[in-house]
Amino acid sequence: MQDDPSYVREAFAVGASGYVLKEAAGSELITAVREVARGGRYVHPELGARLIEAEAKARSDAELDPLSEREREVLRLLALGHTNQEIAKKLYISVRTAETHRAHIMQKLRLTTRAELVRYALERGLLDEVRRGEGESA
Repeated sequence: MQDDPSYVREAFAVGASGYVLKEAAGSELITAVREVARGGRYVHPELGARLIEAEAKARSDAELDPLSEREREVLRLLALGHTNQEIAKKLYISVRTAETHRAHIMQKLRLTTRAELVRYALERGLLDEVRRGEGESA
Protein backbone atom coordinates (compact mmCIF):
# COMPACT_ATOMS: atom_id res chain seq x y z
CA MET A 1 0.00 0.00 0.00
CA GLN A 2 2.83 2.43 0.88
CA ASP A 3 5.31 3.34 -1.84
CA ASP A 4 8.02 4.56 0.54
CA PRO A 5 11.24 2.47 0.39
CA SER A 6 11.46 2.44 4.19
CA TYR A 7 8.22 0.43 4.34
CA VAL A 8 9.63 -2.09 1.87
CA ARG A 9 12.85 -2.39 3.87
CA GLU A 10 10.86 -2.88 7.07
CA ALA A 11 8.59 -5.49 5.46
CA PHE A 12 11.55 -7.53 4.21
CA ALA A 13 13.31 -7.17 7.57
CA VAL A 14 10.39 -8.86 9.32
CA GLY A 15 10.19 -11.71 6.83
CA ALA A 16 8.20 -10.58 3.80
CA SER A 17 9.23 -12.06 0.46
CA GLY A 18 7.27 -9.72 -1.75
CA TYR A 19 5.89 -6.21 -1.78
CA VAL A 20 3.10 -5.20 -4.12
CA LEU A 21 1.36 -1.84 -4.11
CA LYS A 22 -2.38 -1.69 -3.54
CA GLU A 23 -2.97 -0.25 -7.01
CA ALA A 24 -0.96 -3.03 -8.72
CA ALA A 25 -2.58 -4.64 -11.75
CA GLY A 26 -3.81 -8.21 -11.44
CA SER A 27 -1.04 -9.41 -13.75
CA GLU A 28 1.58 -7.88 -11.46
CA LEU A 29 0.05 -9.62 -8.45
CA ILE A 30 0.18 -12.97 -10.29
CA THR A 31 3.82 -12.34 -11.26
CA ALA A 32 4.66 -11.49 -7.65
CA VAL A 33 2.96 -14.59 -6.24
CA ARG A 34 4.72 -16.85 -8.77
CA GLU A 35 8.12 -15.32 -8.02
CA VAL A 36 7.68 -15.73 -4.27
CA ALA A 37 6.34 -19.28 -4.73
CA ARG A 38 9.58 -20.14 -6.58
CA GLY A 39 11.52 -18.93 -3.54
CA GLY A 40 12.40 -15.53 -4.96
CA ARG A 41 11.51 -12.02 -3.91
CA TYR A 42 9.33 -9.46 -5.60
CA VAL A 43 9.11 -5.68 -5.45
CA HIS A 44 7.44 -3.46 -8.04
CA PRO A 45 10.29 -2.41 -10.40
CA GLU A 46 9.86 1.34 -9.84
CA LEU A 47 9.69 0.89 -6.07
CA GLY A 48 12.67 -1.46 -6.23
CA ALA A 49 14.69 1.20 -8.05
CA ARG A 50 13.86 3.75 -5.35
CA LEU A 51 14.80 1.22 -2.68
CA ILE A 52 18.18 0.66 -4.32
CA GLU A 53 18.75 4.43 -4.54
CA ALA A 54 17.84 4.84 -0.86
CA GLU A 55 20.18 2.00 0.15
CA ALA A 56 23.03 3.47 -1.94
CA LYS A 57 22.54 6.87 -0.32
CA ALA A 58 22.53 5.31 3.15
CA ARG A 59 25.78 3.43 2.38
CA SER A 60 27.35 6.59 0.97
CA ASP A 61 26.34 8.57 4.06
CA ALA A 62 27.76 5.86 6.32
CA GLU A 63 31.05 5.92 4.40
CA LEU A 64 31.27 9.70 4.71
CA ASP A 65 30.56 9.60 8.45
CA PRO A 66 30.73 6.08 9.86
CA LEU A 67 30.23 7.24 13.45
CA SER A 68 26.98 7.09 15.38
CA GLU A 69 25.71 10.23 17.10
CA ARG A 70 26.96 8.90 20.47
CA GLU A 71 30.39 8.13 19.00
CA ARG A 72 30.61 11.69 17.61
CA GLU A 73 29.75 12.98 21.08
CA VAL A 74 32.47 10.83 22.67
CA LEU A 75 34.94 11.89 19.95
CA ARG A 76 34.24 15.58 20.65
CA LEU A 77 34.92 15.06 24.35
CA LEU A 78 38.07 13.04 23.66
CA ALA A 79 39.34 15.73 21.31
CA LEU A 80 38.69 18.34 23.99
CA GLY A 81 41.01 16.38 26.27
CA HIS A 82 38.53 14.61 28.55
CA THR A 83 39.50 11.28 30.07
CA ASN A 84 37.35 8.16 29.77
CA GLN A 85 36.28 8.70 33.38
CA GLU A 86 35.20 12.30 32.68
CA ILE A 87 33.35 11.26 29.53
CA ALA A 88 31.55 8.52 31.44
CA LYS A 89 30.46 10.98 34.11
CA LYS A 90 29.34 13.63 31.58
CA LEU A 91 27.34 11.17 29.45
CA TYR A 92 25.99 9.07 32.34
CA ILE A 93 27.63 5.89 31.04
CA SER A 94 30.11 3.48 32.58
CA VAL A 95 33.84 3.98 32.11
CA ARG A 96 33.92 0.64 30.25
CA THR A 97 31.26 1.91 27.82
CA ALA A 98 33.28 5.09 27.23
CA GLU A 99 36.36 2.94 26.56
CA THR A 100 34.36 0.77 24.16
CA HIS A 101 33.10 3.82 22.28
CA ARG A 102 36.68 5.09 21.99
CA ALA A 103 37.87 1.72 20.67
CA HIS A 104 35.04 1.59 18.11
CA ILE A 105 35.77 5.16 16.98
CA MET A 106 39.44 4.40 16.48
CA GLN A 107 38.66 1.16 14.67
CA LYS A 108 36.04 2.73 12.36
CA LEU A 109 38.29 5.67 11.52
CA ARG A 110 41.46 3.54 11.37
CA LEU A 111 43.24 5.86 13.80
CA THR A 112 45.74 4.86 16.45
CA THR A 113 46.53 7.90 18.59
CA ARG A 114 44.69 10.62 20.46
CA ALA A 115 46.43 13.20 18.25
CA GLU A 116 44.87 11.57 15.18
CA LEU A 117 41.47 11.71 16.88
CA VAL A 118 41.91 15.42 17.58
CA ARG A 119 43.01 16.08 14.00
CA TYR A 120 39.97 14.17 12.66
CA ALA A 121 37.62 16.12 14.94
CA LEU A 122 39.17 19.44 13.88
CA GLU A 123 38.98 18.56 10.15
CA ARG A 124 35.29 17.65 10.51
CA GLY A 125 34.46 20.80 12.47
CA LEU A 126 33.34 18.81 15.52
CA LEU A 127 35.09 21.17 17.89
CA ASP A 128 33.55 24.19 16.14
CA GLU A 129 30.10 22.73 16.94
CA VAL A 130 31.09 22.53 20.60
CA ARG A 131 32.35 26.11 20.61
CA ARG A 132 29.18 27.38 18.90
CA GLY A 133 27.08 25.50 21.44
CA GLU A 134 29.06 26.93 24.32
CA GLY A 135 28.90 30.42 22.82
CA GLU A 136 25.11 30.25 22.51
CA SER A 137 24.65 29.36 26.17
CA ALA A 138 27.06 32.00 27.43
